[in-house]
Amino acid sequence: MLPTRKRKKKYIPEYLTEEEVARLFAAIGGDVRSQAIFHVIYYRGLRASEIGKLRLEDYRASVGRLFVRRLKGSISGEFHITQSERTALNRWVRMRGKEPGPLFISRNGNPLSRWPVFVLMRRYCAIAGIAAEKAHPHALKHSCGTHLSARETDVAVIQDHLGHVNIQNTMIYVQITNKRRDQFAETLEKNGWGSRG
Repeated sequence: MLPTRKRKKKYIPEYLTEEEVARLFAAIGGDVRSQAIFHVIYYRGLRASEIGKLRLEDYRASVGRLFVRRLKGSISGEFHITQSERTALNRWVRMRGKEPGPLFISRNGNPLSRWPVFVLMRRYCAIAGIAAEKAHPHALKHSCGTHLSARETDVAVIQDHLGHVNIQNTMIYVQITNKRRDQFAETLEKNGWGSRG
């Protein structure tokens, strides 16, 4: 008899629930720049380092479109943005001014780097009471993928939204959603849901 191989446990990335995302935005409060940064990171599924690649000219406010510049071999492209992003970006651009250059500027006038984004995420998550293991910007990227997969059955659409070259990178979010559905079904069953014949 052949020895049985132990199955590798599937990696499940840390992500925020939709309620936690709402708490994060509430914790940011009136910080106009941070609201714009984190709305774009979440709704576009960006990496922390990608937020600094955006330029003012990438945002076409009149039509609500943003050109997303992705890194690590992911696919860049222009996207229609949500009303929530548009509101946050319009407020930020009014404050920032129309000078060409990076959309999000650091204190010294350079494109925003990933480190301040990590610091801000930790700070706002602490205020919002979000667990420390979720207090990093990449958890927002995972949140975007997970929340989209709960709403959209066409994986190719989610793949395009997240800029994934390989659809296997997108499938992890479908697996998370399916796991949550299974857990919900088990809870319902334990509580007697559907027990009558």
